[in-house]
Order: sequence, then C-alpha cells, then structure tokens
Amino acid sequence: MDMALKILEEVHQFGIDRRTEPIIAIGGGVCLDIVGLAASLYRRRTPYIRVPTTLLSYIDASVGAKTGVNFANCKNKLGTYIAPVAAFLDRSFIQSIPRRHIANGLAEMLKMALMKHRGLFELLEVHGQFLLDSKFQSASVLENDRIDPASVSTRVAIETMLEELAPNLWEDDLDRLVDFGHLISPQLEMKVLPALLHGEAVNIDMAYMVYVSCEIGLLTEEEKFRIICCMMGLELPVWHQDFTFALVQKSLCDRLQHSGGLVRMPLPTGLGRAEIFNDTDEGSLFRAYEKWCDELSTGSPQ
Repeated sequence: MDMALKILEEVHQFGIDRRTEPIIAIGGGVCLDIVGLAASLYRRRTPYIRVPTTLLSYIDASVGAKTGVNFANCKNKLGTYIAPVAAFLDRSFIQSIPRRHIANGLAEMLKMALMKHRGLFELLEVHGQFLLDSKFQSASVLENDRIDPASVSTRVAIETMLEELAPNLWEDDLDRLVDFGHLISPQLEMKVLPALLHGEAVNIDMAYMVYVSCEIGLLTEEEKFRIICCMMGLELPVWHQDFTFALVQKSLCDRLQHSGGLVRMPLPTGLGRAEIFNDTDEGSLFRAYEKWCDELSTGSPQ
C-alpha cells in the first residue's frame, strides 16, 4: 500500500489529465496489480494501460480486471475491479527475465491446460523444455515443426483465461476454475515469503490437488504421473515442507468463510477437464496428503 500511495503522489504532482492521459504500468504482475489499484483510487478511476514484461504477467495479470496489494499478511486482501483501457503484449520482453521466472509463468499456463485444454497440456509436455530454453522467442521455432510453441501456448493460455473471466469479470459467481492451485498457495506463499515465487506456490498447490483428484477417483494413476512429470519437466517444485496438512485445513476453513460457505474446490477430472467440488471429505484429503508426501518429498515421483 505504501508503494500505491507513492505512485499516487507522483501522479498528483505530475498533474495528469485523468481522461486523456492513461497511466502506463510496465512490469510484472505485482507492478500491474499495484499500479492498477493506484489508478482505480485516483479521482475514483483513472485509465491505465498494462504492459506485461514477465511470462506470468503476460498470460495472467494482464488478463481480467483485478488489482490489489497485500494487507494483514494476506495476499491481495485490498483491491478493486477496474479493467485497463488496453493491454499491450510483446513476448520479446520475456527474453530479459531469468529462467526461474519463465518456469514461474509456466505454472499458470499449466493451470489453464489442466482445467480446460488437453492440447495445451500435451504441448507443454512435449515442448516445455524448448519453451524454457528459447524464452518464448518465435525466432527459435523448432526445426521441422509446423507450429510455433511460444505463439500457440501463450494464445491458448490467454484465450482459455478469457473464456473463464469474461462472463464473470466481477466474480459474482464464486465457482471459478481459475482458482485451481489458489486454495492453499496464498497462505503458503505468505508463510515462506520470499522463498517461493507465485507460480511455484501455485504449482505445489496444484500438485497436491492432483493427488486429491486421484484419491477420489477423478484421475487415473497414469494421468497423475503424467501431470507430475510435466510439472517437473517445466522445472517447477511439486512439494514443500511448509505445505503441512494443518495449512491445508486452515486454508480450506478460510475458504469456506470467504466463499459463501462452500469450499468450491476446482479439481481436474481428466487431462484438460475439470469441475468444482464442495463435498471432498477430510479423510480423502489426508490420504492424498500422505501419498503426496510419501511419493514427492524425495523430489521425484515413485
């Protein structure tokens, strides 16, 4: 919030025309969120433009209308809904960021693949390492390949995100597939800050939820294995010692409080298919947790 106020002070001193001079946010997801919040507060609404410079912000933070800052040791506890007047997307920015941050963005791409698009999942399975190596630059198209993995994967990730967000921009409906990987990860991310990047925490959450899906019969063992291997191929963490079962219980309890008395748990029901569940019992959650720890705490699937 201090940074949002600092931005507002600069905007005020500059004497911006709030209708013809949009604020331009150039940066990663945190930058876009904070500048968006500042724009929504200045004279109640000042237009702003998003220019994402990381993979995560390119496919996630640049889409939708949410702004926010952390508050009371909680992620994005303060925020508004205000769409930018434009989002300018240029993948050449992505070559400037470290490999770990590209993997970080791939977690949000994998989220949309698991929820909505089997073809995107299979693309990440096959071309994930290439995307990391090439940093999503189209000049590095694979030899003898008729598709550009960088262009196809980013377009599909954004399109599937828009399909989910556009009809429910203000979150009047709290059943959201895009919440996959975001039930436990906010508390994990804040607990270990700054050890985990956002996408890394999301992926750890998703890895556990894949075990939950398998435990209650929504995924086969083979599908579970494929997903975990894909995650590891994208150089994402699949387990963390601070992701305790007590953290799972507390996070889901908080979820009930803030989601209208329902847990609204998005779970994959196949590769590229998902549904919202409200009746996952604690016994299944615990058995899935034990198997997850037994198989992945050593760093590789058994």
